[in-house]
Amino acid sequence: MDLELSDHVAVVTGGASGIGLATAHRFAAEGAHVAIWDLDPEVQQRAQEIQDRYGVRTVGLRVDVSMDSSIANAILKTQESFDSIDHLVHSAAIGSSKFGFPFTNLAPEDWKRTLDVNILGMVRVATALSPMLVASRTGTCVFVGSVAGQIGSQTDPPYSASKAAMINFAQCMAKDLATHDVRVNTVCPGMVQTNLNRSVWQAWYDRTDPAERLDYEAWGDRKIKQLIPLGKWQTPEEVAAMIVFLSSPLTGSVTGQTINVDGGYVMHW
Repeated sequence: MDLELSDHVAVVTGGASGIGLATAHRFAAEGAHVAIWDLDPEVQQRAQEIQDRYGVRTVGLRVDVSMDSSIANAILKTQESFDSIDHLVHSAAIGSSKFGFPFTNLAPEDWKRTLDVNILGMVRVATALSPMLVASRTGTCVFVGSVAGQIGSQTDPPYSASKAAMINFAQCMAKDLATHDVRVNTVCPGMVQTNLNRSVWQAWYDRTDPAERLDYEAWGDRKIKQLIPLGKWQTPEEVAAMIVFLSSPLTGSVTGQTINVDGGYVMHW
C-alpha cells in the first residue's frame, strides 16, 4: 500500500532505538526523509544506516528534549537539511528507574526528572515544531504513549502519570491545530521489548525478594499470559506501522484519537 508519504519530511524524537528507530525505518521505506533526534551518541550512525538502506535523505542529531536550547539548535540544523517539516513523531521518554509499588516507595523528588522529560519535553518539542507543521499544509503529530497512561501502572507511577498527561495534551493540541489541518494522535504500545521496558523489569527486580525474582524473559512471559489476550509481545515494527499510517493522508479525518497497539491489553466498551 502506498501511504503517499514520498518526499515528506519526518522528525522522530527518541529515534535511535526501539519504537522510534522502527518508525524512522518505516517512514524511509515509504520514501520519506527523516530527521532523528536522540541523546544516543550513535544517532548519526543510525541515520546514516537508514539513508544507505533506503536512499532517502536523513540527519541524526543529538538532542536533549529537557533543554529549550537543544531543541532550538536541532530545529536550525534540521532546517539546514530540509526545506520543511511535515510530520513529528515524539517517542523520546524515560522511566523513573525506581519500583513504585506502592507509590509511597517514591519521594516526590523521584518524580521530577521523568515529568520534566516526558511531559515538559513533549510540550517543548510540540511548541517549537507546531509552526512548521502548520506551514507544511500536510502536518501531523503522533505521540508515542503507553497503555500505562490509560490503566495506571503501579510499577512506575511517574511514567504512568506522564503518559496519561500525554494523551490529554494530544487532544488539546489536536483541537487547537484542527483549523490548520494539522492532525494529532497518540499511539499506545502494550508490551514491547525495548530498553525502556527492560528498565521497568530491572526496577521491579531490584526491589523484589530474591526468592521471588524472575529473569527478564520469564517476567515478560508471565505478564503477557496475565495481560495480553493475543498472548504475545508487541513489536516495535507493529507500533511503527500504526504511527506511520496515522501520519499518512489515508487517515486524513483521524485526529485527537488514542490508538492501542497492545494485543488487546486495554479494551474499552
